[in-house]
Amino acid sequence: MITLDTPLTLLNEQNKGTLMEQLGIEYLVVEEGFIKAKMPVDHRTKQPFQILHGGASLALAETIASLGSAVLVDLEKTDIRGASVTANHIGAVRSGSVIGEATIIHRGKMTHVWDVQIKDEMGNKASIARITIVVVPK
Repeated sequence: MITLDTPLTLLNEQNKGTLMEQLGIEYLVVEEGFIKAKMPVDHRTKQPFQILHGGASLALAETIASLGSAVLVDLEKTDIRGASVTANHIGAVRSGSVIGEATIIHRGKMTHVWDVQIKDEMGNKASIARITIVVVPK
């Protein structure tokens, strides 16, 4: 069971064998209504023009929003599902890492809406995203 008290080491271990492991995503902060994670900009996440692939950015955004919702609900009674992802890629990143920060902006009974900012190591925005998560009864 994932909760706000789940250690970061355990959350990161749960990524083994998943897309998150393939992309090198590492959770850094998990708080109520706020998630922060890091992803490398390397051969796994770049597109052929040697910049961060927009799809990798979207995967990071949905990953952290989903984790954010997972720690807000009772996963024994409900499931969470990504329902909508809208993003704008506003800056190119060629190397290093990006940091994704997800902040909840709506916490309803059936939906959660997250604002996600993805920035390079200098704090320049690479992508901004709005993620809607649906809370589904089991």
